[in-house]
Amino acid sequence: MRLGQALAFDKILSGNKDISCMTCHLANTATVDLRSVAIGTGGTGLGLARTHPQGTFIHRSAPALFNLQATNVLTWDGRVFLNTSTGLVKTPQVSLNTKERAALEFGPLSALPMFPVLSRLEMRGTSGNELAKVIDSNPRKTWTLLMQRLGAVPQYRSMFEAAYPGVPFDSMNFAFAGNAMGAWIAGAFASNNSPWDRFLAGQDNALTDQQLRGANLFLSGARCSKCHNGPLLSDGKFHNVLVPQVGPGFGDGPTGHDDFGRMRVTKNTLHKYQYRTAPLRNVELTAPYGHDGAITTLRAWVDHYSEAPLKLQNYNPSQLEPLLQGTLQPTTADILATADFRLNKLKISAASIDDITAFLTALTDPGARDLTRFIPDSVPSGLPVDRMP
Repeated sequence: MRLGQALAFDKILSGNKDISCMTCHLANTATVDLRSVAIGTGGTGLGLARTHPQGTFIHRSAPALFNLQATNVLTWDGRVFLNTSTGLVKTPQVSLNTKERAALEFGPLSALPMFPVLSRLEMRGTSGNELAKVIDSNPRKTWTLLMQRLGAVPQYRSMFEAAYPGVPFDSMNFAFAGNAMGAWIAGAFASNNSPWDRFLAGQDNALTDQQLRGANLFLSGARCSKCHNGPLLSDGKFHNVLVPQVGPGFGDGPTGHDDFGRMRVTKNTLHKYQYRTAPLRNVELTAPYGHDGAITTLRAWVDHYSEAPLKLQNYNPSQLEPLLQGTLQPTTADILATADFRLNKLKISAASIDDITAFLTALTDPGARDLTRFIPDSVPSGLPVDRMP
């Protein structure tokens, strides 16, 4: 656990040693950065105060880290997942080899931290360091160089060998680092003490009357639970819920600023604009919402599902920060073409929207409101640890 925590907060894993995993998954703000889309390497500041000298953004919103050990599908488009037929973790860019797969004790969650370090915008950088010089088609070279960096720090060598008894550091690959971070995320951000959890355990007074009305609507009247179910309140599947496209996109479409979502993985046009059902643990704390953070408040996110086609057509980007307000893509008709059928004619009254929003606040674990206890005082590299004032 100590190893995973140190790695998650240590900027040694970024090309120019200026950003860590937890720079975008801030412990101060419920493992998100409160931004519509994140700002990666080259930026300064934290959370809403973070800026980039070239105004560069990462493609999508930084998702929360709660209870990720409970799902087999990770990332907005499902690029990291467990193939339940073969039992193998599947990842983008590279097929993990036998030795790498053997290190993944937490399945997709162990593999997940292995990939932001490969992204030039997120952590690796475009110049100024040895990682940036590696061609994109050779991810293992980047991982090898990162293990060399870690191995040059005596404390890391001893921490790795203590975490994996009997395995010499020099025989380890970067999957061991990913696994350590996955283990720490699973332990640190397990969330199971919300009012809703207590209500399900038999504490009848755990919810307010309004939250009870909202729960009833969530489970039946508004049909939210058709997709938001299970331990994460997510079916782990992919749906197009008519979220407008803002931000830099993922290089798709005629402008290069669109994001085709699940279609990027499957190449199936029926999956265009589909994204993984967002988990709802501590959702009250993890604004803004959608794969690109296009909707900035929880009530507005619930309201979006009522007459969603109209909401998409009338979307107002003025709710976004100034640099993103001009990035709304003219893709309304294209998004509507693959809309999830569950949104057909769905209309929710204003009072019901208030009740459902109140219920969603009952999914907040009090322990998630302040996670600063997980920020270490220092990391083995000696690089500064990000912490908000």
